[in-house]
Amino acid sequence: MFDRKRELLDRIRLGEDSFLELKEIRFAGGRISAPSRDGLADELAAFGNTLGGTCVLGVDDTTREVLGIPLEHLDRVEAFVREVCNDSAQPPLLPVIERMFLPNSLGIDVPVLRIEIAKSLFVHRSPNGYFHRAGSSKRETSPDYLARLFQQRSQTRIIRFDEQAVPTASLDLLNEKLWRRFDNKHPTSDSREVFLNKLGLARKDEGGAWRPTVAGVLMASEDARQFLPNAFIQAVSYRSTSATPEAAAAGYQLDAMDITGPLDRQVTDACRFVARNMWTAAKKTIGRTDIPQYDMTAIFEALVNAVAHRDYAIHGSKIRLRMYADRLELFSPGALANTMTVESLPLRQSARNEVVTSLLARCPVPHELSDLKTERTTMMDKRGEGVSIILERTQALAGRVPEYRLIDHEELLLAIPAANVAGHIVE
Repeated sequence: MFDRKRELLDRIRLGEDSFLELKEIRFAGGRISAPSRDGLADELAAFGNTLGGTCVLGVDDTTREVLGIPLEHLDRVEAFVREVCNDSAQPPLLPVIERMFLPNSLGIDVPVLRIEIAKSLFVHRSPNGYFHRAGSSKRETSPDYLARLFQQRSQTRIIRFDEQAVPTASLDLLNEKLWRRFDNKHPTSDSREVFLNKLGLARKDEGGAWRPTVAGVLMASEDARQFLPNAFIQAVSYRSTSATPEAAAAGYQLDAMDITGPLDRQVTDACRFVARNMWTAAKKTIGRTDIPQYDMTAIFEALVNAVAHRDYAIHGSKIRLRMYADRLELFSPGALANTMTVESLPLRQSARNEVVTSLLARCPVPHELSDLKTERTTMMDKRGEGVSIILERTQALAGRVPEYRLIDHEELLLAIPAANVAGHIVE
């Protein structure tokens, strides 16, 4: 927005509008006294909640005069902006900050900061509430407008969340090796953009530019966290049956890792984590029988369901995998989709992320998981049998049925009991 210096100067002369905010920078005793931290956060969040915009620091918003920022204070002002975006808006804003020279009224070039805020995937709350941009000013968002805004930026809109274009992301973010694996090998004359669009990995934004979709970032980039900071699995293995502070003091944590990458790789690496940290007992009767704590096919199905059906529109929530001495817990962000209930999970299926589930159905089960006793050839088959497999195989091994629970209507918890290996030889 306003990429050329001349264009930006012309817009400054016209004054503030829906896409431009001007702010003078003032100092008192070596610290920034204006704009206020909260006020700037409100303005920038309003851009993110509307159609995006540009804020120029170092320009008087009344006279439209370019005042500049003392060169020795540029680092301090930039750090101030980043702190405001990270700490004073929830979820944090992702600014693009550019240092540039603009001529003042005397024709002398002086430093200013240009802050670009793209239309966000999320709805941002700033210190004084929820704001949107209307003309040259921010407006507090009314309850009915806010409800519509949340609806528009959630999975309930006609375009689901995983189909939305990711603002500011370039198609170069998508790894060709990763998206080529979804090619059906049939000859095609489609351009890269058209092919990615057919797969649901890319679409045009409101300005006509090609962008990766949320599904594209999740399935065809090496690390989605640049744009979806919590799109990973946080895995921890504990020695005890709880994670209390007392247990922590006793060195209860055995293993921990953040599992990143494309979603199918996350499933594979999470299965490795479980296999590495679970106990396997040996019962010697006639021959030898290995008794694992968990049925790995059930674990595989649980992890696939978690990455496929979690709500990626919820900022600040990640999939959490917790292994205890007597159970495994898997927390997946988001309530159940549509009219699903915990009781109906074994009987019904409903996809929150249609593109993600479609792409997972194209991903073959990797060779390193070939020891799973499953008929799966791909990560998903979309027949809705995953929950039944989890329940039946766990009961057969552990003698108890896993439990699904909704936590505050914001998270789905799956608790899988461990098989009782007491009295056996632990490998």
